Amino acid sequence: MSEIDKTLQTELEAAAFRRLVEHLRVRHDVQNIDLMNLAGFCRNCLSNWLKEAADSRGVTLSKDDSRELVYGMPYADWKARYQSEADPDQLARFEKSKPSH
Repeated sequence: MSEIDKTLQTELEAAAFRRLVEHLRVRHDVQNIDLMNLAGFCRNCLSNWLKEAADSRGVTLSKDDSRELVYGMPYADWKARYQSEADPDQLARFEKSKPSH
């Protein structure tokens, strides 16, 4: 690990983040509630973390803009096209794990 300086580490992390976002953009079948139940985060979390990073550096980035960066389109459009209603089992699992989110 000694050959990886902070700049290269940041570049690699950014590349991994971009790949994760692109992966989630094409996996419309994976609902946010499924991600929350399995991994404890979802697309909205990623967009919130992106906004927090911008805020911490004094960069203006609205919640809508950060979501569009993650979703690849306005959030309302993504919801209308791809989001389905959560079933009772998904909701129950979410409520059970909610304190850890």
